[in-house]
Amino acid sequence: MGGPRGAGWVAAGLLLGAGACYCIYRLTRGRRRGDRELGIRSSKSADLTDGSYDDVLNAEQLQKLLYLLESTEDPVIIERALITLGNNAAFSVNQAIIRELGGIPIVANKINHSNQSIKEKALNALNNLSVNVENQIKIKVQVLKLLLNLSENPAMTEGLLRAQVDSSFLSLYDSHVAKEILLRVLTLFQNIKNCLKIEGHLAVQPTFTEGSLFFLLHGEECAQKIRALVDHHDAEVKEKVVTIIPKI
Repeated sequence: MGGPRGAGWVAAGLLLGAGACYCIYRLTRGRRRGDRELGIRSSKSADLTDGSYDDVLNAEQLQKLLYLLESTEDPVIIERALITLGNNAAFSVNQAIIRELGGIPIVANKINHSNQSIKEKALNALNNLSVNVENQIKIKVQVLKLLLNLSENPAMTEGLLRAQVDSSFLSLYDSHVAKEILLRVLTLFQNIKNCLKIEGHLAVQPTFTEGSLFFLLHGEECAQKIRALVDHHDAEVKEKVVTIIPKI
């Protein structure tokens, strides 16, 4: 995945799943999930080759669909499978089943696909899955993994920093957030700072608009939250903070 558009789709992941646990983010602003349940018909099977994407699947069928999604490289099949999963994820029972079948990371990995339509369908499926509270943390974790991979690439830095991100993103730097999440967002901060130095972008701050990820990460609120973590109870978190503070 490359270029501003690719970065934009991943940036949309920053807004994924606004939630109760750690102020997780909405998939896209102004985009609402329709009442899919009224329009989805019940069926015992779903043929991905005939355009019938709205069939309701049982657990066994969902497992087969996830296996297909994970094993195939055909973009047409991948997109149809994601549409079917997204529709089925509109039901609360299926949100839990897909999680228990290990479907969240399978869907999240498709955000990295080179096909823009597949990225969109994957994000839509994750958006529906994020309605379930137990799914929300797993989906944040998955998005952060993808963002960390991108943040290691200096060529992607500017696109990520231009992304418009809700201020709730900074809640991920609160001390009560799970260690796994804290370490990932701290590493994200560190990677972006390192990439900016490599690319020499520190002198172009005016090109980033207010409300962008750049403004959030370079604001005083973010700096205060990171400094406060120096007293965190976990030694690994404290060690990571100590290496970051000189960069603030």
